[in-house]
Amino acid sequence: MTDTSLIRNFSIIAHVDHGKSTLADRLLELTGTVQKRQMKEQLLDDMELERERGITIKARAVAMTYKAADGKTYHLNLIDTPGHVDFNYEVLKSLQACEGALLLVDASQGVEAQTVVNAHLAEQAKLTVIPILNKMDLPHARPEQVAREIEDAICIPADDAIPVSAKTGLNVEKVLEAIVRDMPPPSGDPAGKLQALIFDAVYNDYRGVVIYVRVFHGTVKKTEFIRMMGTMTHYEVMEVGKLKPDMQAVDELHAGEVGYIVANIKKLQDVVIGDTVTHADEKLRATPLPGFRKPKPMVFCGFYPTVPSEFENLRKALEKLRLNDSSFTFEPETSDALGFGFRCGFLGLLHMEVIQQRLEREEDMDLVQTAPTVRYRIKQHNGEEKEIRSPSELPDPSVILEYLEPITRVNVVVPAEYIGAVMKICTDRRGQYVKTDYYGRERVMIGFRIPFGEIIFDFHDHLKSATRGYGTMDYELEGFEASDLVKVRILVAGDEVDALSFLTHKDQAETRGRRILKQLRKEIPRHQFEVALQAAIGGKIVARESISAMRKDVLAKCYGGDISRKRKLLEKQKEGKKRMRQVGAVEIPQKAFLSVLRSGDED
Repeated sequence: MTDTSLIRNFSIIAHVDHGKSTLADRLLELTGTVQKRQMKEQLLDDMELERERGITIKARAVAMTYKAADGKTYHLNLIDTPGHVDFNYEVLKSLQACEGALLLVDASQGVEAQTVVNAHLAEQAKLTVIPILNKMDLPHARPEQVAREIEDAICIPADDAIPVSAKTGLNVEKVLEAIVRDMPPPSGDPAGKLQALIFDAVYNDYRGVVIYVRVFHGTVKKTEFIRMMGTMTHYEVMEVGKLKPDMQAVDELHAGEVGYIVANIKKLQDVVIGDTVTHADEKLRATPLPGFRKPKPMVFCGFYPTVPSEFENLRKALEKLRLNDSSFTFEPETSDALGFGFRCGFLGLLHMEVIQQRLEREEDMDLVQTAPTVRYRIKQHNGEEKEIRSPSELPDPSVILEYLEPITRVNVVVPAEYIGAVMKICTDRRGQYVKTDYYGRERVMIGFRIPFGEIIFDFHDHLKSATRGYGTMDYELEGFEASDLVKVRILVAGDEVDALSFLTHKDQAETRGRRILKQLRKEIPRHQFEVALQAAIGGKIVARESISAMRKDVLAKCYGGDISRKRKLLEKQKEGKKRMRQVGAVEIPQKAFLSVLRSGDED
């Protein structure tokens, strides 16, 4: 049994692209966990999508052994974390299973928005934080100023921040020594009742669901019976082991250790991230650990299979994805235009994009995706509050007292010269200024309160353009506030198309309605009669476009003669068109429908 005083559980937290995965590579190399011939860049980012985009999407765990300067051999468990704001929940899961964290800051770029957020998460989890300045090999690295920024922004002493270069390996040995010296060992009694936290899980076609756990108390061995306290299910342990970084079976996992459990878990619903594993025997059963806060999806969109017969395959693919990404939710829904599909909830736009691409690549699904929307609430005259995820869920307007929209606190970190540009972008999106904090002389963090519906589409793109790529942002939901929202109905030939209706602020309703009608006009083919496209708020039409009728040239055979004959032919055609409009139906092709959903909020 490993002495718990020789175990260190830690994670690396950083902003996107500050070198977190590269530092993990160097630690694996220095500790001899991975042989030179097996080594490749960003080893822990094993998903094709992660390597392609250069971001960490999934938290990964790896066990290392390190012989320190004091002559003792330590067991280090690294639980890797993503850096993007949309994967905040992944960071939270990882930190819950650690005693310490390495705060990695790019010595050339300095403190960014997500650096501040992740550092605060580590402080809330009461972790020991060790600041590290990375990319010291770059000619424009500025360690003294960045150390001062860390002290100003995060209030962590940074005098002894370790200057490293993860790329060249400079001073990485000092990081290992600091982990051993400064981070506390895990507390817990190996002889006590079993308490293990599920911080991740993966699905294996041959072994069922494999759960990744951090054992806080007690010991778990092969052939023992375990119980998931959240789902009240029992299983026999078939194998326990450690991730080095591939699975390696061991005899037992005891208090303080991180590893995996295989227990022939066939139902994906039986595993909940944040659940506590204990022994099935009532005498040995422990109390549940304080779990994670349940993430609430912020952005919603519909996923529909292009071929209706693929509906069940899509359900299975979504269940498999939800297993190792518990912040993702879905439920079945139907649409008049797209048939059967699922309403899916995500933490942000990047999260949505990643899920869609994983479904297409890993599960080989051909998907149709609708435009993203956010959660709204309505207060009714009877005092009830109701949550609305799509305009089709709205009740009759007569029962609605007021609309509530989600408000986010947005923090933007930029060089001081771009303050004006950021202020304009935020105020254009109904933002309320909160405060400005300076980090040294060159960088500022500007705080705004902005409705969430205003930032989910292209706020980040505009921010990057206006600040030449230097601006970074982070947001968190503050709550719901009353707002002057309206439901805009889209009518095609007088019939309402429910799936195209949307909720928006009164000031922007007409503009957005007009954009959608222009898009529809391009995509709907011409009919034998004129087709009217209208946007309406309540009973009032606020925008209109027309698709002109296809006309046969009935005068082609008239080479002359009396004008009354031509007029008679034209009148006869006009009467026919009028009758056709009364009985004819307009069909919106799927292509037209999708183009509107995807570009209804673009110029």
